[in-house]
Amino acid sequence: IQPSVQEALMEGRPVVALESTIITHGMAYPQNLSMAREVEEIVTTNGAVPATVGILRGRIHVGLTDEELEFLASSKNVVKVSRRDLPFVLSQGLSGGTTVSGTMIAAHKAGISMFVTGGIGGVHRGGENTLDVSADLTELGRTPVAVVSAGVKSILDIGRTLEYLETQGVCVAAFGESREFPAFFSRQSGFQAPYHVRDEEEAAELIASALGLGLSSGVLIAVPCPEERAASGQVIEEAIQQALGEARSKGITGKELTPFMLQKINELTDGRSLDSNLALIQNNARVGSCIAVALSKLQKARRKGKLPQQENTTPPQPVVIGGINVDFIAKAQNPVILGGGQTNTGRVRRTFGGVGRNLADCLSRLGRTPLFLSAVGKDEHSESILHYCHHMDMTAILQLEGKSTATYCAVITSAGELSVGLGDMDIHHQITEQYVSQFKENLCQAPLVCIDGNVPLSTIQYVCQLAREHQLAVCYEPTDENKASKPFLSDSWKALTYISPNLQELRAINRTLGNPLPAGIEYLK
Repeated sequence: IQPSVQEALMEGRPVVALESTIITHGMAYPQNLSMAREVEEIVTTNGAVPATVGILRGRIHVGLTDEELEFLASSKNVVKVSRRDLPFVLSQGLSGGTTVSGTMIAAHKAGISMFVTGGIGGVHRGGENTLDVSADLTELGRTPVAVVSAGVKSILDIGRTLEYLETQGVCVAAFGESREFPAFFSRQSGFQAPYHVRDEEEAAELIASALGLGLSSGVLIAVPCPEERAASGQVIEEAIQQALGEARSKGITGKELTPFMLQKINELTDGRSLDSNLALIQNNARVGSCIAVALSKLQKARRKGKLPQQENTTPPQPVVIGGINVDFIAKAQNPVILGGGQTNTGRVRRTFGGVGRNLADCLSRLGRTPLFLSAVGKDEHSESILHYCHHMDMTAILQLEGKSTATYCAVITSAGELSVGLGDMDIHHQITEQYVSQFKENLCQAPLVCIDGNVPLSTIQYVCQLAREHQLAVCYEPTDENKASKPFLSDSWKALTYISPNLQELRAINRTLGNPLPAGIEYLK
């Protein structure tokens, strides 16, 4: 995932996925490249972050640099990559443009819920005999991504395509005042969409509803081509019939059929179909970006509305008490890190950590979402953390005015060894006994309580006392050498069920307990 896209996703900003088959198979070079750049610019101008998806030398890329766009646009031997093609293309180290299906898969795995394309595939004319049905339709039925398109390509059987989408359980809505389902180059197809949404806000509400239901199916928003650039339906239909006849005579079928048809129709209409194609792609990018912005605002408002609510779950939740950090990891490129104030070349990335947060994240992904007790500031980092941890129960987190969310900066060598670490962890002192005791009932019923060494000593002692009284299972993660010994400064440690120290932390604990080091262990690192 390109860093700008990853950062936007972490911060909850709107991101719009874009396909690359239109670059690799839809238009000739260099027009395809200028079109791709222009579409990305439209997405940016309208307040979203573009994420063009493509396959480069056997790796899926979500978000492409300009050099990567040019590589795909100018390469001759690239593959058209749908769901069925992904395993082979990746295993062989090939490059390719992703179809609607392929792009939806990558977008969903990256956490992107909005995708803009020109037009989706569908049931081919004569498909009732050939069974030639695009994988785009089945993908819409099993991947929860909202797709903005100019309907279905008019070279297809639009009526049967709509019927197939209904069978797949895909919610289809026309965009605008009319329910008329658009036919790619043309604004009218003669078919009605099941529903319509009037504007970006209504579309965002529809998509949020679909995602919230967890149906595992997508949404199709069909946007008509701008009226002033739409092609005549009659002219297009005559060109389609002529192109279909030529395709049959040449034996062109399968995934080669659509690129052939689009190129032939462009020739037969003296470029008018291409003009409409460019116009509808640009318009879809504008509309899709505005929907993505509206969806992002809606989701943020709903998250804020839910934050103070305490959710009762059955069976009782585990409880995790510990730190949340925003980690900045700087890795030097050269083997030797230069001192004296010099700038070292390297890569810097931001991640979300904190031992307590990591434990809560893992339990959530294992299907045992814990109640997480921690503290963050009301600053630029907290909204990003809450968005990134949307799959976790963050309802009990303290958000404190005038306090800074904990941050940690690590400088590591090119070999991966820590050179220096700097931490601003003062907010962890706010995970007090008074705060934690508000959740005494949750603690006393918890099947497991996890606590990390970032937590103040008095809070650790309080939890250990509860554990003794109520026979609770407590897991202690020492965090680092300087914090590891906290429970061992008194007899609190006797209430611990599990502990997970590394060797340095274990030495520190051993010293605190006054035990001699086993012979030979002083030589181990």
